[in-house]
Amino acid sequence: MGDIKMKKTSFIGPLISVAIPFILFECFKSGIISDPYLIMPRGHFYIVSVVALLSVIVAIAIGIAAKRLRNIKVSFLSLSFTSLALMFTLHGVSTPHFLLPATNLPGIAAQLSMLLASIWLCFSSLPSDHMLVEKLSKRQNLLLPIWIVVLSIFEMMSLIFPHMISSIPLTVKPINWIATAIVLLLNIITINRYYQTYRFSRFPLQISIVYIAGWFIVSQLIIVMGELWKLSWWMYHVLLLASMIVMIIGLVKQYAVRGSLEGALRALFTNDPFERITNSTSPSVKALIIAIEKKDTYTVGHTFRVTMYALKLAEELHLTPEQLRALAQGALVHDVGKISIPDSVINKPGKLSTEERREIEKHPVKGYEMCRALGFMKEELSIIRSHHEKWDGSGYPDKLQGEEISLLARIVAVADVYDALTSERSYRKAWTHSKAMDLLIEQKGIHFDPKCVDAWVNLCVRNPAVHQYPSSTVNNENTGAIISSF
Repeated sequence: MGDIKMKKTSFIGPLISVAIPFILFECFKSGIISDPYLIMPRGHFYIVSVVALLSVIVAIAIGIAAKRLRNIKVSFLSLSFTSLALMFTLHGVSTPHFLLPATNLPGIAAQLSMLLASIWLCFSSLPSDHMLVEKLSKRQNLLLPIWIVVLSIFEMMSLIFPHMISSIPLTVKPINWIATAIVLLLNIITINRYYQTYRFSRFPLQISIVYIAGWFIVSQLIIVMGELWKLSWWMYHVLLLASMIVMIIGLVKQYAVRGSLEGALRALFTNDPFERITNSTSPSVKALIIAIEKKDTYTVGHTFRVTMYALKLAEELHLTPEQLRALAQGALVHDVGKISIPDSVINKPGKLSTEERREIEKHPVKGYEMCRALGFMKEELSIIRSHHEKWDGSGYPDKLQGEEISLLARIVAVADVYDALTSERSYRKAWTHSKAMDLLIEQKGIHFDPKCVDAWVNLCVRNPAVHQYPSSTVNNENTGAIISSF
């Protein structure tokens, strides 16, 4: 549950993984470290073959899953590693004095492997509604086979007419530096997009791709700046081998999260807000939700709807990915304290007595104590304890007011009351959206943070699906499906 704490350190690993090999390369180039020639055509062929083979394994695995999922972004991942596999195979086969005489073909193939792999990897990071993604998605089933045919023909032509292909000016200035600038830009975009989504969901495959994109950058720089057969030149081969190993590890870990490769990749690229929540829920939260479901199936549906409303409101308020993750974790268990409340009180159809009301009002503190013992972080705990506090200080359990109440708890308060009003209860019918909104506006500055209410109102006016989708998707009757989605 230490996601907020991790935000300061989670990018250090990828940053170091890029900085160390580049600094080492510069030390070789500048003469600080001896940079001898290691002329080993056969060894080069074997290393390149291993990288290409691992790329093929990754491309095939992802490609099969992409076909089943009909997800264009998964197809882009497969295309990226297919490009790397085929072009790096050409790089290995054209090793000078191995099968062919010395030509520019190895350098051209190396540049193309980085450029093409980076293009498709960047495409996989783009939003699904991006114009280019939408156009390519119309031909998803044809993309991979056509691309394999195109690259295979190019590879065959390169081997039959190596001197003709080696005349492509991809290894000479300024073309090689233009290609390098493109590779750097594409991978920086990829790193940024995948890292931002990783900050919310913490999926292993996302951080694997961040590492890989970083190593693509360093590899491209070494390809352009390195000298053939020198020790420093061999470094990018090792980096690409490490990239394939990290990708396979990421796939295996992602598989472990969801139990199937299709499920793992669907979770990685889902646009469904309900799946987005269930996919990123930690084991401790899942265990509590199952416990809540055994106590009261209504509460499960309620907490999922509240979480979806709260996340949309938080996005409207421009909260960070770490705050969104804490919000999701806390909102899902904000009513966990009700586990210890008698069923006769929770499910009472009529008005509660004063004693029963006091019992109900204990649930924020009981939930707080339970989750604090389980190791939940401060941000999540503030939601559990303070979601019934009111802006004017008349709430419970601590009589906090205004900004003494955490922002996450103030967001959940709006979502919680909205869902309570618009849901069927044993003692009353659900209110209409319009009637519920009127009450929220009326209680602005009294019960609720005015900024949160204004943001919720604006969001619902601009995009009615924000309030329509959760109520239609997460019903009290389908809580079994909700739990099984874990």
